[in-house]
Amino acid sequence: MKPKNFLMIPMLLLSGLALQFPIHLRAQESKVIEITAKRFAFTPNEITLKKGETVKLRVVSEDVVHGLYLKPLKIDADIQPGKTTEITVTPQTVGKFTAICDHFCGVNHGNMKMTIAVEE
Repeated sequence: MKPKNFLMIPMLLLSGLALQFPIHLRAQESKVIEITAKRFAFTPNEITLKKGETVKLRVVSEDVVHGLYLKPLKIDADIQPGKTTEITVTPQTVGKFTAICDHFCGVNHGNMKMTIAVEE
């Protein structure tokens, strides 16, 4: 085998691996769900997650400090106005859960809820 051909085979193999590597990395990335907090609601007000699937909740407040609290999914975050808060969650329990704003944000604060459904 000529020296040029000898070097060409490993280079082709390496370039083939390099093409597959970014695809593998994309498969590992978590799903991202955008949530907006604003007096006196979360938008969307209901999301559905899959048991065992890691998801990033990207939450932004449009007005005042809010909280996002849901004990069964171990979510407890402060949402500062104008800043993005990322919450990584991997639900392990199937069911429907109610997340609440746990920072007083005004007269209708008690109605600020969001449903998170976890399916198989």
